Amino acid sequence: MLLDVDALTRFAAIPAPTGAEAQRLDWLEHRLAPAPGVRGRDEVGNLIWNERDGAPALLVMAHVDTVFDDVSAPEITRDADDLVGPGIGDNAAAVIALVSVLESLGGLPPGVAIAFTVGEEGLGNLRGARHACERLRPTWALAVEGHGLDSVVTNHVGSVRARIEVNGPGGHSWWDRGIPSAIHALAELAAPLARAGANIGAIAGGGAVNAIAAHADMLVELRSLEQDDLTAFSSELEALTVAEPLRLTHEIVGIRPAGRTPPEHALVQRILAERRTLGLPERCESGSTDANAAAALGIPAAAIGCGRGTGMHTTQERISIPSLELGCRQLAAVLPALTRAVGSEEPDLSLKPPIDAVGSVRP
Repeated sequence: MLLDVDALTRFAAIPAPTGAEAQRLDWLEHRLAPAPGVRGRDEVGNLIWNERDGAPALLVMAHVDTVFDDVSAPEITRDADDLVGPGIGDNAAAVIALVSVLESLGGLPPGVAIAFTVGEEGLGNLRGARHACERLRPTWALAVEGHGLDSVVTNHVGSVRARIEVNGPGGHSWWDRGIPSAIHALAELAAPLARAGANIGAIAGGGAVNAIAAHADMLVELRSLEQDDLTAFSSELEALTVAEPLRLTHEIVGIRPAGRTPPEHALVQRILAERRTLGLPERCESGSTDANAAAALGIPAAAIGCGRGTGMHTTQERISIPSLELGCRQLAAVLPALTRAVGSEEPDLSLKPPIDAVGSVRP
């Protein structure tokens, strides 16, 4: 069996909310200490494992953070052939599948660099992947996820996330009636944004049922495969207004660039060919992963999953152990195949990103 199930259980039990991934990275450094190659933390905290200095032919990224800020001691249990617990699939399974496969291969295939990335989830905004891609400038890039074994992500969904705040004088709901409410104004802004396809992820404000709200704020997100849509949404946010004496402010709190790698590109075709030999579906889909950061720089990029499961981003997330074994076999086939293929390819200038896409990934 390629997958080290015991290691996966131990690793997933280490808390790693976005911005606090150090304990997991310490565990990985200890685990990989005997392996050949050069390892070290970069400026943003990624653990980089490289065969040598210089730009790699293939950069493989697996994020170590989870969405759980309030789970200080993740509990991982086994239910028949499933592992169950917060973050077990997203993304502990991918990290340990990658480690298990590389150990079985005796280390890094020639031309491969690994980035165990930080800041992938939520408002981490791909911080680790953006830095790794900009610094290493690989020829091709591959993101590894715990879920999603049955497809390859080649369409990279971008997003713009913003916090919108409305402030005013507030007052008593009867004696000061007529003073505009921050909550009422924010609700009027939220409705057309939602109708236009944005998601209102959180909304808060006010203080009492009989008080005119002096403050209200919301977190809003638009996702799209088209960079133009994201740029237009940013402009729409800039144009929002409220009537005096209310005051409106907005802050862009996250940008994920959009991008595509054509299914006919050699990177994708090589992945699909190896999946064919394993009986895995040759299906390309859309998603939002560390691969976005590479695609925005014009680097051919895709993402593959290592397992099948349910309940992603919940405390009852589960992942199938037999599917992870198949995912490990996929990785063991894909990594050497990609390193053989990348050296024979001419740079694909058609993937050069628009200026907006490049600019959006700058810190």
